[in-house]
Amino acid sequence: MSNTTQQPARTVKIPGPDHPITIEPNATRVVVSIAGRTLADTRRALKLREASYPAVLYIPREDVDMTLLERTDHATYCPYKGECAYYSIPLGGERSVNSVWTYESPYDAVAQIRDHVAFYPDRVDAIEERDPAA
Repeated sequence: MSNTTQQPARTVKIPGPDHPITIEPNATRVVVSIAGRTLADTRRALKLREASYPAVLYIPREDVDMTLLERTDHATYCPYKGECAYYSIPLGGERSVNSVWTYESPYDAVAQIRDHVAFYPDRVDAIEERDPAA
């Protein structure tokens, strides 16, 4: 008999009519800031719409100043997207703990958000959508 305990299997759900998920390029330039610093500046954000939740902007890591983020041990699971990892923003203090999330190995249905991060709007100073030409 083995002493290893197995983790319960994760339920994987596929988006569909009862729980739709769409991902499309965001038409605007997105700038995320905190404490007078720019965390992200991109013209390549993706807009993810999931069921009745508010749309979320996912920003390519390449367009984020990752040196301003600090990885945490916090993790969650979404049966539609997969395992989710988190970062805090030390510049933002307490309110910015676990304020950034990412799906590093997202499920196939949402594979486009790999190598992207998202920010909780109430844990940064601003998530601005600007004219892409600006």
